[in-house]
Amino acid sequence: MNSRNRGLMNIHIAVLLFGLTALFGRYVSLPAPYIVLGRVFFASLSMGIYFLIKGHNICLSKKADYIVICSIGALLAFHWTAFYTSVQVSTVAIALITFSAYPIFVTFFEPLMFRERLKKADAFFALIMFMGVLIIVPELNIENNLTVGLLWGLAGSVSFAVMSLLNRKFASSYDGSVIAFYEQGVAALVLMPMIFFHRPAVDARDWGLLILLGVVFTGVAHSLFIGGMKHIRAQTAGVIASLETVYGILSAALVLGEVPSARELAGGALILCMAVCSTLKSSKEG
Repeated sequence: MNSRNRGLMNIHIAVLLFGLTALFGRYVSLPAPYIVLGRVFFASLSMGIYFLIKGHNICLSKKADYIVICSIGALLAFHWTAFYTSVQVSTVAIALITFSAYPIFVTFFEPLMFRERLKKADAFFALIMFMGVLIIVPELNIENNLTVGLLWGLAGSVSFAVMSLLNRKFASSYDGSVIAFYEQGVAALVLMPMIFFHRPAVDARDWGLLILLGVVFTGVAHSLFIGGMKHIRAQTAGVIASLETVYGILSAALVLGEVPSARELAGGALILCMAVCSTLKSSKEG
């Protein structure tokens, strides 16, 4: 197998693993923040051990970078908490579809954060994606669990958009796995104080699932994705990454019996289509 095919395989495996992480929100019998704590703790621990064994340099070049990366880590804690809350109060499909709408917010935040001009094509893609979100809204009633889940999903989407833009600062300066290690470690520290106020009972099954989620579905998956990026174009990786929602929804339908409604499928298809079009357009411009 040549390096390109190996890279493609690694990217697909990583995206499949990322897509399956939503299932843990249903299988782990803990509130969302504790699931996230377990995920980031075991992910950062496994990555730290890997760096130690390999003798990998993880020092950042500037002190100011530590401050920014700590802010991103705190955002990561909120993002995943919002995502798993969305999974638990609504459905895997709604959580994943609303998460995949994050380019809407990137489109309008990016010009503000980097003083760049808002492009008409990007605004058009964002508008169509927003229409996709509106399609899946069941009703404007916060007593409806699906609506609450959608709002949590959008909160996670907004935070991920901000994270993506802040991470842009480090993309060319540090290895992606080093950035992930710091962000997940900070997220763990942010959430850790919870256990001093409330420590839920965690059985052996939940411990096993949390370790699996952190080590394999986060640490290993991220390493596979970063490794695959070295051998394929960013455009290809971006399009494959869009499949995370598809993989997640299919797995929820097969494993949990959560079959999306026609409205959710229509809205999700519109959002994913615009995400792919935006990725292809950005690649041509870059």
